[in-house]
Amino acid sequence: MRRGVVLFILVNVLILSFLVRSVFTLLTLLVEDASADAIHRSDIPSPNSSLIESRPQIIPKIIHQTYINESIPEHWIEPQQSCINLHPDYEYKLWTNEKSREFIAKEYPWFLETFDGYRYPIQRADAIRYFVLAYYGGTYIDLDDGCQRRLDPLLSYPAWVRRTKPTGISNDAMGAVPQHPFFLRVVESLQAYDKHWFLPYITVMYSTGPLFLSVVWKEYMAESFGMDRVRVLMPDEYNRFSWSFFTHHVGNSWHGADAQLIFWMCRYWVLLTVVGFTLAGCVGFCMWVVYRRLLLLGHRYRYTRLAPGGISVSKIRRRPFARMPRFFRRISSSSIYSDEESGRKEGAYSE
Repeated sequence: MRRGVVLFILVNVLILSFLVRSVFTLLTLLVEDASADAIHRSDIPSPNSSLIESRPQIIPKIIHQTYINESIPEHWIEPQQSCINLHPDYEYKLWTNEKSREFIAKEYPWFLETFDGYRYPIQRADAIRYFVLAYYGGTYIDLDDGCQRRLDPLLSYPAWVRRTKPTGISNDAMGAVPQHPFFLRVVESLQAYDKHWFLPYITVMYSTGPLFLSVVWKEYMAESFGMDRVRVLMPDEYNRFSWSFFTHHVGNSWHGADAQLIFWMCRYWVLLTVVGFTLAGCVGFCMWVVYRRLLLLGHRYRYTRLAPGGISVSKIRRRPFARMPRFFRRISSSSIYSDEESGRKEGAYSE
């Protein structure tokens, strides 16, 4: 009985450890506030400050954006032009589907099969932004993000991303120097995360989207230090005020019906986490009750076969006496096998 209890506990501890290890980074993201690497407002000169020119700018002056083709939808023309007009001295690169595939085929042929095999177009749009930042460096901006001020102050950081809700970082605005270790790690991780998770929204988010980027970022930040750190643009500096860098416009063009469910879950993630652990505890308790009853039934059945009035000894398999209670070991040694020399196996159970 005790052995069965120990086995049950050991198996459940192993299962729980495996599950926690599998989602450990996701769990730590729930409490990550990115404050350790935040770009503080005191670090950012005001839009017209003379300090901007005195700051070193190490990220190349390139703006990357992506779309299916060169025909940008009307509701995104204004934000697109705001970035172009504010940065006449920046090189502008629009990565269409055709240009993106040609770039991957030429510079990263090992990834072409994965790139072509993505189920959803947004996955290719996500992937290409990581590759062009790793290769060229510069600043990537989604078409639904307009520019409210010049990006020059952000060029002083080797790599930056922006904080998003409810946790982690987003991939709609980010910048880096060429060959930054973080984006090299991102592009190398894409194939390992290329899995289908039933719901399109989860599949996109965890294979190429912000959730994927957040997990890689969290793992990377646990190992990096110094100049290799990735700085984080906080919400206020992103788009909340007149001195923020960006403005947000209509977007989310790839979201399906399942996205609403995910957004609802994000709003109540604390409640859902508590409910999830409660249900897991209930399931574990029910498993223990069922397992304990099975142990008791097995225990009773095993000893009933050896008790007086049980089945004949000829049907009992010899087993190591050490595994039997002392009373039955005495019966078995003195009665069951005492007649072996005479060739009789009558199985007398009397003391």
